[in-house]
Amino acid sequence: MDKLCFSIDEERYDDRHGHVLSLVGWYMHPDKKECGFQLIGDGYEVIDIPEVERYDRPDVAQSLEVETEGFLPGFTVTIPEVLKLRQKYDILELLLLDGEEKTVIWERTGDELDELVKDKLVEFHIDRVEVLYGLMLEIQGWTTDQRGEVEVTVHKENAELLDCKITRGRRPDVVERRHLDDDYRNQEIGFSISAAFLEIPGNRIVLHFCGDSTTKTYEIDIKALRREQKDKEKAKSFWGRLFRKDKNGEHKEDYEEWFNRHKADRKTLRRQRHVHFEQNPLISIVIPLYCTPIPYLKELIDSVCAQTYTNWQLCLADGSPDQKVEEYIQKRYGKDKRILYKHLEDNGGISVNTNKAIEMATGEYLMLSDHDDTLEPDALYEIVKAVNDHHGPEIIYTDEDKLSMDGEFYFEPHFKSDYNLFRLRDNNYICHIFVVKKALVDQVGGLRPEFDGSQDYDFILRCCEQAKQVIHIPKVLYHWRCHMNSVAANPESKAYAYEAGCRAIQEHYRRVGIEAEVEMTKHPGWYRSHVKIQGEPLVSIIIPNKDHTDDLEKCLSSVYEKSTWKNYEILIVENNSEEQETFEYYKNLSWRYPKARVLTWEDGFNYSAINNFAVKEAKGSYLLFLNNDVEVISPGWIEEMLMICQQQDVAIVGAKLYYPDNLIQHAGVVLGMGGIAGHIMCMASCEDKGYFGRAVNVQEISAVTAACMLMKAEDFRSVGGFDEEFVVAFNDIDLCMKARAAGKKVVFTPYAELYHYESKSRGMEDTPEKQFRFEKETKHFEEKWGDEMAKGDPYYNPNLSLKEADCSLRED
Repeated sequence: MDKLCFSIDEERYDDRHGHVLSLVGWYMHPDKKECGFQLIGDGYEVIDIPEVERYDRPDVAQSLEVETEGFLPGFTVTIPEVLKLRQKYDILELLLLDGEEKTVIWERTGDELDELVKDKLVEFHIDRVEVLYGLMLEIQGWTTDQRGEVEVTVHKENAELLDCKITRGRRPDVVERRHLDDDYRNQEIGFSISAAFLEIPGNRIVLHFCGDSTTKTYEIDIKALRREQKDKEKAKSFWGRLFRKDKNGEHKEDYEEWFNRHKADRKTLRRQRHVHFEQNPLISIVIPLYCTPIPYLKELIDSVCAQTYTNWQLCLADGSPDQKVEEYIQKRYGKDKRILYKHLEDNGGISVNTNKAIEMATGEYLMLSDHDDTLEPDALYEIVKAVNDHHGPEIIYTDEDKLSMDGEFYFEPHFKSDYNLFRLRDNNYICHIFVVKKALVDQVGGLRPEFDGSQDYDFILRCCEQAKQVIHIPKVLYHWRCHMNSVAANPESKAYAYEAGCRAIQEHYRRVGIEAEVEMTKHPGWYRSHVKIQGEPLVSIIIPNKDHTDDLEKCLSSVYEKSTWKNYEILIVENNSEEQETFEYYKNLSWRYPKARVLTWEDGFNYSAINNFAVKEAKGSYLLFLNNDVEVISPGWIEEMLMICQQQDVAIVGAKLYYPDNLIQHAGVVLGMGGIAGHIMCMASCEDKGYFGRAVNVQEISAVTAACMLMKAEDFRSVGGFDEEFVVAFNDIDLCMKARAAGKKVVFTPYAELYHYESKSRGMEDTPEKQFRFEKETKHFEEKWGDEMAKGDPYYNPNLSLKEADCSLRED
């Protein structure tokens, strides 16, 4: 860079505090010198300005490809009382001073200042314009007026008002991101517009933002949206025909068909109404209301009234500014004493309003629900059945799906894992239905407004920390209405909600005494935890090897060259190699890889026995079992596993493995898949997030492969190591099962990544001898773990296929 570079990125006007104009920008001097600033009126008179704020701008350094260490290129120049200056001067200029050199980096005439001030008084931003399911036009954004509030209206081409629903709400994310006054925190600067897309006439609509001093407009091209919608429908039709075929080209059942077959039929519902439970707890369904559309509220309340279990109460706390909802409820449901309604004096936001609903509740259990969703008629029955079957658990949750805006069809079912703490730390997978004992809520406290947007996530984490028993019902009993203002439909629509979620997890770690930093990932609503590793424990890497020195060399060199964790030893277990070059390779090993040593196994091949033998020679407090045909991808692979394995309740951690063509080879093992056990997401693309993120989330799982497996040495010894009756197959699965039977967790992390050149060392089950051995080991596993297999994998939903690894629907 050989010349001065600069930019004014933004002009911010504040009409509330002295008519202040702030100029936000950056400059870069070729010699990285700090320059001064000077404001000039009419080309000659120097105007005093406050001290300039300077700060780092990494984006500038990146774009200019220069180092900025020790230099602060960013600046904010504040010009107070700019309206008075406009009356006094015809032109204002901001100069950058480099010794005697002066460079004009900003200038405005009086007329331009008038237009700037007028423009900045009322501001708006359109976050998203979307047509949902070809039915509803949804528009979301925010708007502010420094001299009051902004009225939002929508007009047709002929200037008539368009029949639509406009909902206003708070936008703390905008307040923080734009550094707005705290006054804006309680203002409903956000807006969401819903209109029937098919009923919009003409080729365009115009949004009007009417402030105290000016009105701004924004035009939306309806014709272009219709054209885009037709293209989507064509694509949807094509892919729908394609993906509703099985491997044989036959019709494959879609979710709606599947759900209609599996939901409770009329006969079942009639029978449920006559069931008498030993425990019949009162369930208080607590719901905050705010400008709730009456049709949606009706569907919700009717779905509650249709429950086959009748010992419930519905607690509605309404923060709406009018009495429309109250009048409707009194007229339609006033005779049902189970429905309690309270109109709040002020709208306190979702957390405060929910807490008001909780105060109304007298039930033993509380159930949280949104104000526009619906329940299956057997939802409460199944919950009370779980209460009786499990002797009063503190927490119960269920599966859920999504409901179209018009309530006509269901889609995107979320068939969840049983309680999975590590999964919960990555994403609020529990969500709906969430039922919790009132006594536990009294203990941990209600919802907290500082986490609004992710208030349920924070609440669920606090409840789960204290619960002795968390029960999952693997049935879709809740339908989450999907509209654009809902995180269900548009996970990018509420950035502030995900920031609150990040803080909720951080607070969770603080409460449970784990040092960790939490960050948001590129997938909205999914988080990543960096847990501090305690000390520098020695990790013993154990690699059995028979010939295949090319594979071994690739493995060792990748460990040495890429690993950022340096406190490790490598134990190579020589296992009946036949090629002389293998032994020549071993001779040169000590000086090429000083941390490696060779152990010699003299008996026949037995994977379990070989590793048990090596463990006796290992010095580390952690054992890392590694195949000789893997190659390290991520430099921090050992740290990623170690930060999890060091946690007290964890015994084993597994890694994410890829085939050389970047298809997934291992992302965890599911019990019962393909017979005994199988790899979930096997053969999926490395870019595939998996079913509800299970390929990219840290999570508890039934088992992981020992091709790359980290285990505490004390846990390995306490469960007796590998079972040597498993010569080749199932030894790693069995070890994981033993660890879990001892009360410890097995965890998969997607952040430790390696290539796995599978089966090069051992070969396939292609001889009668190998097939006999495999059948013998299969029988031994079934005898040992038959009860657990009969119960099903707790970390894999029984509604998902055990024949396919892609989490498709299970076929009866």
